[in-house]
Amino acid sequence: MVVSVVPIKLAPLYGFSSCQPPPNWVHCGLFLSLCRDCHTRPPMPETYIKRILNARIYDLAIETPLDEARLLSQRTGNTVLLKREDLQPVFSFKLRGAYNKLQQLSEEERSRGVICASAGNHAQGVALGSQHLGIKATIVMPRTTPAIKVDAVKARGAKVVLHGDSYDEASAHAKKLVEEKGLTYIHPFDDPDVIAGQGTTAMEALRQYPGHIDAVFVQVGGGGLAAGVAAYVKYLRPQTRVIAVESDESACLQAAMEKKKRVVLPQVGIFADGIAVAQIGEEPFRVLRKTVDECIAVNADEICAAIKDVFEDTRSIAEPAGATAIAGMKKYAAQHNLKGQTFLAIVSGANINFDRLRYISERTEIGEQREVILAVTLPERPGAYKAFCKSIGKRNITEFNYRYADSQKAHIFVGVQVSAGGQDRIDLVAELVEQGYDVVDMTDNELAKLHIRHLVGGHAAGVTDEVLYRFEFPERPGALYTFLNKLAGRWNISLFHYRNHGAASARVLVGMQVPKSDYAALKAFLTDLNYPYWDETHNEAYQFFLA
Repeated sequence: MVVSVVPIKLAPLYGFSSCQPPPNWVHCGLFLSLCRDCHTRPPMPETYIKRILNARIYDLAIETPLDEARLLSQRTGNTVLLKREDLQPVFSFKLRGAYNKLQQLSEEERSRGVICASAGNHAQGVALGSQHLGIKATIVMPRTTPAIKVDAVKARGAKVVLHGDSYDEASAHAKKLVEEKGLTYIHPFDDPDVIAGQGTTAMEALRQYPGHIDAVFVQVGGGGLAAGVAAYVKYLRPQTRVIAVESDESACLQAAMEKKKRVVLPQVGIFADGIAVAQIGEEPFRVLRKTVDECIAVNADEICAAIKDVFEDTRSIAEPAGATAIAGMKKYAAQHNLKGQTFLAIVSGANINFDRLRYISERTEIGEQREVILAVTLPERPGAYKAFCKSIGKRNITEFNYRYADSQKAHIFVGVQVSAGGQDRIDLVAELVEQGYDVVDMTDNELAKLHIRHLVGGHAAGVTDEVLYRFEFPERPGALYTFLNKLAGRWNISLFHYRNHGAASARVLVGMQVPKSDYAALKAFLTDLNYPYWDETHNEAYQFFLA
């Protein structure tokens, strides 16, 4: 089959010396990808291709379907294919790599028992694989791991050790136990056998869809799945772009690409806990820096919208990490105004706490750009509400919060349903401004979305020297007590709002009365606390509704 290739910037590994731009390619059989003009193959090392072909996983893992997402295809104007790794026995692709690694162990290594560190999906893969092979398994998991994943690991016969608040802390403890007890460590991503096992995802997908694919979208945490997929795709179909998609709270690959070396992120958000990794793996980075065409970062709202997209097409609920590739695909298509192309995205997992759906549902409409959040100043006089509602027109009001400001004006916090795509949002703001309203668009304001919409309460009389900080507390017993104990009466708490999203972290908004002379002590307190935080003292949402 001859495939006409649109000239693209290929990954550096392929360096065609006699064929620029990339020529047509002749695909004969499984691996014979030859240049039609010079009859050479791209100089991709065959190590991973052979490892992927020889991966021993199918007595436990399954070949997952490649489904067309018909509704998403219609909305984007492209053919969207979903590789359904959420249908694996552990509801995640992680079984592939974990089981392949276990299969490669010697009898002596198996007899010592195995250990791994994981936020959940790799843990389940190791637990199930070990149970199947009769190997004793110890799993070190962060204390912030969703209960559904902890319970699933225990149910598969593994010993669970909860340690630390992040994957990195759990990993350090697991390696300590390796030294103390002589256990065999099964790395979640930085291991060639694990990468090869994950690469079978691409092997199946390209066999299932032999036609031309313009781009493959794959999520990145530590990089094991992305490395296996990218190595295989770029060897077989070098004309297909491989797009790495990360959460903007943990974009460690993008940071490494920019610096041309691995870096450790100073802070990692854990909404997409399955890919919340501070540093890309050493071996995955070696592969990805040569095989990935582009990196895209998506935010929590975009991921939430993608979870809804997956549900509408499959009736399956993907976990945040599981839907990240779909969010990246949508963003990429919109940014480049692409139509009529064929995209493949991996639904990598569906291990999600049911309680998290409250937060996901809340943020989905914003991620789809179907809801706009506005702070609007109204004159404090009879009929002002009615006039404002008339100005909204036939759009549906999703939320309306009001607090008296003074005898002259009132501030309202209002959510309005708009058409997807963003233009209706722009038009609405313009219409309100034209009618004389003072409007601030807060759709992208995290403080407004996380707290203000639940907390509109007005200004506090007599409160001076107030500073406002937003925190992420690890969702485990004692986190709030630790905060209050460290605060220990240093400053008066003037505002406190706590929201648990059924996730690995709780969102907390704290107002404190701190005189300027104590700012150095406040900084020391925040450093010692070691919780992620944001200074929101000058945030417009705070100034409108709470200051």
